[in-house]
Amino acid sequence: MTGTAIDGLSDWRHLDLPTAGSTNAEAMALAAAGDPGNLWVTAGEQTAGRGRRGRDWSSPPGNLYASVLLIDPAPVTRLGALPLVAAVAVREAIAACGLPADTRLAIKWPNDILLNGGKCCGMLLESTTLRDGRLAVVIGCGINIVSYPDPGMYRATALNREGISATPAMLFANLARAFDTAFALWGGGRGVPAVRDQWLLHAQGIGETITVNLANARIEGLFEGIDADGVLLLRTGEGTVRPISAGDLFFDNVERGAPGAREKEQE
Repeated sequence: MTGTAIDGLSDWRHLDLPTAGSTNAEAMALAAAGDPGNLWVTAGEQTAGRGRRGRDWSSPPGNLYASVLLIDPAPVTRLGALPLVAAVAVREAIAACGLPADTRLAIKWPNDILLNGGKCCGMLLESTTLRDGRLAVVIGCGINIVSYPDPGMYRATALNREGISATPAMLFANLARAFDTAFALWGGGRGVPAVRDQWLLHAQGIGETITVNLANARIEGLFEGIDADGVLLLRTGEGTVRPISAGDLFFDNVERGAPGAREKEQE
């Protein structure tokens, strides 16, 4: 099988590449070639990194680029909470590096990680049905350690900039352990309530006014939390609660791109 065993995690393997077009693409190619899953693919840099909605993701050396391949992890109807699993794991991995006093490390719906208000991680979940009928699911994440993409309209940051001493190898070791724990807690979709509780424990913005950009609309309301499947619950001005399964989330009264801004989306 591809990759080598991970110390202390007998159920997982690791393939470390010096460079890759995209760790997600590498993982999917291995799935198509018959890999049984439970495989991490990391790269020192990516030459064709991708974010959500097909956006390019800058991937210079020094940061962590990692994707985990899962094969038939659960029935399709139970996969909706996997973004919560990923968010809980990445937050725990960063925290395990050691946080300076008064550091704020939060989760922004559904699976962005905010470090002192700046986005420090991007995630991309993809799935496909293989020719043999297996479902391949890949969860990719790029964690900013030494650098971050041009923030443009929104604020971003990196771990070293915020006083967190980490290396890609150290952070990956933390991530592999944290994901193993969160994935076991999820238990093939049977443990969604427990994962949801962990997500809510570190969520930012619940009870606050937010704006959500949808594909063809922009709506505001009160962020009431998430349901059992990780769907955002927004109470609108009309008093109704609207479930939102996808969109870009913005917090109220935060200046976009300002150095002191609390948080904005960076993709």
